[in-house]
Amino acid sequence: MKTVVIGGSGLIGSKLVNILRKNGHEVIAASPDTGVNTVTGEGLSEALKGGDVVVDVANSPSYDEKAVMEFFETSGRNLLAAETAAGIKHHIVLSIVGTDRLSDSAYYRAKLSQETLVRNSGVPYTIVRSTQFFEFLGGIANSASDGESVFLSPAFVQPIAANDVAAALAKIADSEPINGIVEIAGPEKFRLSEIVQQYLLAKGDPRRVTADIHARYFGAELQDHSLTPERGATLGEMAFADWLADQSKVIRLSAVSK
Repeated sequence: MKTVVIGGSGLIGSKLVNILRKNGHEVIAASPDTGVNTVTGEGLSEALKGGDVVVDVANSPSYDEKAVMEFFETSGRNLLAAETAAGIKHHIVLSIVGTDRLSDSAYYRAKLSQETLVRNSGVPYTIVRSTQFFEFLGGIANSASDGESVFLSPAFVQPIAANDVAAALAKIADSEPINGIVEIAGPEKFRLSEIVQQYLLAKGDPRRVTADIHARYFGAELQDHSLTPERGATLGEMAFADWLADQSKVIRLSAVSK
């Protein structure tokens, strides 16, 4: 089976490429670095030739309202048109839990627009909505910080390790398209403000998190369950404490090697 991973050099994409290759797939890790650009269309038809499955995990380089919408819409249209021409049998796109609840967020609106393009394309598909990754907690803190403090909603979150995201996508790539949505999440639920505080403390970051129900999350005010999956979501295996412990090991090894 030939599988093309769009965004194959990124956090999720690189992990997914490794899993698929171990599982016997012929894998193309497609990204601008390898000459495949979904925004310009460069290299798309060549990369998809003879392909069976496409997994789109590419992300916008900008969160600016206009730029993020242009990225997901232009990329989506070009990719899906090329897939139709190539006879791709299964299009898998990585999206976010809450895309249909957070219309005040430009990023979430853009992801919902991407989902709509997929649904209307005629290409058999599976939309995979994931909760946020543990690896993105630092970015969440930075997005809500004034430099000394971090202001975040105490809404619930159920974040997942990037390794578990890649593993779930690999299983779906070996399955038939469902022409619908599946959700994936971590095994534990936390308050957003509390888990980010735990992360900062573990990293030795002196910033303190203030819980504020009106704090904006990438432009949107959260309700308690805006970012949590529906019942029946596929749950990852890695607990947050175990992931933190692994991160600490990496930091210590890095320090020793210097």
